[in-house]
Amino acid sequence: MVRSIELVGTGGVEQLQLARRPLPAPGEGELRVRHDAAGVNFIDVYYRTGLYPLSLPTVLGVEGAGVVEAVGDGVQDFAPGDRIAYAGAPMGGYAQARNLPAARAIKLPDGVDTRVAAGAMLRGLTVQMLLRGPRPATPGSTILVHAAAGGLGQLLTRWAKTMDLTVIGTVSSEAKAQVARAAGAEHVIVGRDADFVAQTLALTDGRGVDVAYDGLGGGYLRRTFDAVAPFGMVVNVGQAAGPVPPLVVTDLSKRALALWRPSVMAYVTDVPRYRTAAADLLGALERGDLTVEIGGEYALEDAGKAHADLEAGRTTGSLLLVP
Repeated sequence: MVRSIELVGTGGVEQLQLARRPLPAPGEGELRVRHDAAGVNFIDVYYRTGLYPLSLPTVLGVEGAGVVEAVGDGVQDFAPGDRIAYAGAPMGGYAQARNLPAARAIKLPDGVDTRVAAGAMLRGLTVQMLLRGPRPATPGSTILVHAAAGGLGQLLTRWAKTMDLTVIGTVSSEAKAQVARAAGAEHVIVGRDADFVAQTLALTDGRGVDVAYDGLGGGYLRRTFDAVAPFGMVVNVGQAAGPVPPLVVTDLSKRALALWRPSVMAYVTDVPRYRTAAADLLGALERGDLTVEIGGEYALEDAGKAHADLEAGRTTGSLLLVP
């Protein structure tokens, strides 16, 4: 019997319930993976609350890492004992073990720990998409990173530093400001109610940043437009502070801005692109160009507490469930 955390209904953390069920042998093209750890992300919260609809019950978790225990028919590139990581659909990370399509599995280099990989895959691929993907950042640019002490914010800041980007970060407290500075942010704006627009303009001599990365949504997104230089870009990758409000296209014209709302889940659906992006990420981790802070480890049974802490802003870095 395999322990897992099932989402049995939409709503609060009480909808995450422990289950014990048999796990069948891996099917054709599948691997059986025993998790060392699985990542906890805001997308899991969005699924739990019903923002993104699902068929229930289901096991959440879109990233994880562990060891291959068995392979199904037709699998040629993996063998029992291989260390692998993955991100994207199908979900199923909140479990001791799972069957995973082999196309999703990425072999881990010797220099990358499985727990680091479990907390780095989804956010790391998001950052790879943002900085190197369809709209790559330009060396020498100045960027604004909201929630710069969070798991995504720290990775984005660290990777940006390797690309000669200047980072202005926003955080909710002085303790988180120290985390953002340690990640490489040159300037940090502190406080949930801080006038980040005025402070950003002051730091850029009134010009604004070239690109703003917003994982908060809510009221922050519209305000962020005014912190960006003319012909710059605003990128929204989340809504931790509330739903993304309806926008009027002409709101962008005042500063001639571009607005990009990419989806990492869509980005990694294409297998060749997924493998290329993952190799880029894991290579950066193995070389030490990129580091990942594990901000909290929770027992599998404490998935609800991990969600609550993440939603309340009590965490920094990546969060893991450890079976």
